[in-house]
Amino acid sequence: MTKPKSQQNDASVDELLAGIKDDQQRTDCLTVLELMKKLTGEPAVMWGKDKVGFGRFRYRGKTSEGNWFHVGFSPRKQDLVLYLHCELEKQAALLETLGKHKIGKSCLYIKKFEDVHVPTLKKLIKKAYKSPAITGAIID
Repeated sequence: MTKPKSQQNDASVDELLAGIKDDQQRTDCLTVLELMKKLTGEPAVMWGKDKVGFGRFRYRGKTSEGNWFHVGFSPRKQDLVLYLHCELEKQAALLETLGKHKIGKSCLYIKKFEDVHVPTLKKLIKKAYKSPAITGAIID
């Protein structure tokens, strides 16, 4: 089995965020950082070069296994990516009220934080943080 490329490390979250050139994206990332800290009660930790994660769980899939964060985010060129392990495709009711976004299996893509309904985003983050992956169970 393979391990994920992004591993938890001691790099600085503050340095990553300070290095974001676009003012709007940096502000959005700082807002998400504070929101996730508050909702999870976890410290922000770097995973790989560009992912900020909160908490940690062990998983085992069909082709890989390792540790991963409960919820997190990453500033990307096109979007701010939020990693939410709550099977986003099954969250239709919440996603309808969220505002402008795109989804992947565990990824929520937003252009600007101001485009989303914050109470709905909080519900999605809480749901992801409390998902079975967070309880310490190994996910198959």
